[in-house]
Amino acid sequence: MSQSVTLTDPADVLAAFRSKELRQALYDAGEVVMADVLVNLHGDDHRARRRLENRLFRRDAHEHYERNLFPEVIEATMAEHLAAGRCEMVELSHQLMMNLAALTAGVDRPKGTAEESLHLYRYLMRFIEGATLAHYTGDRDAKRNEVAEALSLFDDEFLTPSIERRQDLLAAEAAGGDPAPGDVLTVLLRNDDALHLPHDVVLRETCFFLLAGAHTSATAFARTLHHLFAWFADRPGEAADLRHDMLFIQRCVHETIRLQPSSPVAMRWALAEVTLPSGTVIPEGAHVTLDLLSVNHNPTVWGADAAAFNPNREQPSTMAPWGLSFGSGMHACIGQDMAAGLAGGAQRDPAEHLVGLVPIAVEWMLDHAARPDPNAPPVLDPDSERGYWSSYPVLLGAP
Repeated sequence: MSQSVTLTDPADVLAAFRSKELRQALYDAGEVVMADVLVNLHGDDHRARRRLENRLFRRDAHEHYERNLFPEVIEATMAEHLAAGRCEMVELSHQLMMNLAALTAGVDRPKGTAEESLHLYRYLMRFIEGATLAHYTGDRDAKRNEVAEALSLFDDEFLTPSIERRQDLLAAEAAGGDPAPGDVLTVLLRNDDALHLPHDVVLRETCFFLLAGAHTSATAFARTLHHLFAWFADRPGEAADLRHDMLFIQRCVHETIRLQPSSPVAMRWALAEVTLPSGTVIPEGAHVTLDLLSVNHNPTVWGADAAAFNPNREQPSTMAPWGLSFGSGMHACIGQDMAAGLAGGAQRDPAEHLVGLVPIAVEWMLDHAARPDPNAPPVLDPDSERGYWSSYPVLLGAP
């Protein structure tokens, strides 16, 4: 049996993230949808694929998504909810972020109907269950089979047609036509001669970008609004001034992600013995847990109120404002800047600063008087250990 090591010291956790001798282990239980995807690769395989996919997350892409694509996605997704004067925030948040993540991943929706988006959303939620099987409290084998069946159906209905369309577009591009789309699936197909990925890996990689792009952002969106509802309830005089303050809203998103990382831990396997800054020695073959909550709530780093939501806290010089929730090193979240924007907004030109997609969505909700439904309180998901909401009814429009 392998030795287990848990790290809570901030310097040790940061060093562990950056060690090339520690391999990803968080998604071992979720291999049905996570096997051989970017976040699970190591060494040369990881570098080769990340180098290609990094091109999709450069500043020009962030700016295009934030200032052109996402505002249209928000308006289209929210129209029926605004008309109804209410929404269920958990489902809404995933649909909203999924509509954008589908563009990034390369999942086409040729019908363009609400029913088609809802159908894709159901697949997305199944893939999320597969990726987070380590935290699932029910029958894992049964859930794994459900996820595998969903992958097969998704392949037939969405992925294979998306591949065929991109192959035609790449052929047209090679003949002098318009450039093919800038998305993950196109990158994989364009570089097939170098990557040699079997179809099942292309399937899982596309699903990974769909679920990662949607789930983390959707969770941060709902949790930030939950914190802001409480913040403004305690400070009613601040709501009018701050609901359009994008730097304040961005700090709220960063603070939420620090307090409640999408995963409270990271996990690694030790490929060789590793000595950490504290002197702790991780033996070869050990299973290592990186306790992100301990680091992100450490009062030495964040102050005496480290466990409280405080978007106005003084930021430490040794840590990003979101702590280590996005990881660090080779597996730092590839889409963190797109989701949460650039840190240090107060020191940047407001006209040039990118706040991220989650703050933009949060600001839209505040601008449309989003507030908890007093007759339907939110409910936590009983089948998850990660503190997700299973439902969060919200009212929209004038009270």
